[in-house]
Amino acid sequence: MTRHTLSVLVENKPGVLTRVAALFARRAFNIHSLAVGPTEHEDVSRITVVVDVDQLPLEQVTKQLNKLVNVIKIVELEDRASVQRELLLVKVKADDASRTAVLQVVELFRAHVVDVAPEAVTIEATGGPDKLDALLASLEQYGIREMVKSGTVAIGRGARSMSDRALERLVRSA
Repeated sequence: MTRHTLSVLVENKPGVLTRVAALFARRAFNIHSLAVGPTEHEDVSRITVVVDVDQLPLEQVTKQLNKLVNVIKIVELEDRASVQRELLLVKVKADDASRTAVLQVVELFRAHVVDVAPEAVTIEATGGPDKLDALLASLEQYGIREMVKSGTVAIGRGARSMSDRALERLVRSA
């Protein structure tokens, strides 16, 4: 199995995410990451799905997704042809003895401290999975108290927009 990133433009309506996720669940595909958010058009949302699956079953799911009424367009984003990022918030033990060392790690990874407490700091970092994993590995020795990662968000490189022609269909049907 290989990892695939799908960018799915959908109409911004209730229940659309449930129907999209259900297609993957029915085939017993493990969704590695799922992120949903608004786009530059208020009537359209973008679902970014990262899934581990072989190519042929992925093509079948893509065809089924295209049949859903509220799906506007689906694009598989290749690693080299897209920018993909995750957000990490991590709370690390940082007492007087270790705080300077923790802050040096934060600076090295171009992360940001977003909250400071007497015994801990909360760090925000964005980047690819490899960068975030390396940051976590570097902070592990100080003691990770809590962490949360967002799903992957991705967009194609270059000037071309995946929504340009896809939205024409939505406007015509309205």
